[in-house]
Amino acid sequence: VIETVTQVEPITLPKSPLLEQNYPNPFNPNTTIKYSLSHDSWVNLIVYNSLGQEVSVLINSRVSAGDHSLNFNADKLPSGIYLYKLTAIGINGITFTSIKKMLLEK
Repeated sequence: VIETVTQVEPITLPKSPLLEQNYPNPFNPNTTIKYSLSHDSWVNLIVYNSLGQEVSVLINSRVSAGDHSLNFNADKLPSGIYLYKLTAIGINGITFTSIKKMLLEK
């Protein structure tokens, strides 16, 4: 059996990197963090408490270009304001950094 491909959907990559606001926010205890990369990149996504102390490393690896989503479970953390910081170093040599605030209410 031979199948003929007649139409190929184009893949649209983001024009620039983006870190979105987590949803829901405020949250208890799970929230979703979405981000987009315009190039394959080394990605570091870290959560900090309001004192600037690192509480969780969500990603520290190479990630392909495109749209991404991950779930953050803060079940073991106390209520409060947290910051999440995305640093992406693209294969094109450009570094993108963005920080967002989220509120954990238990």
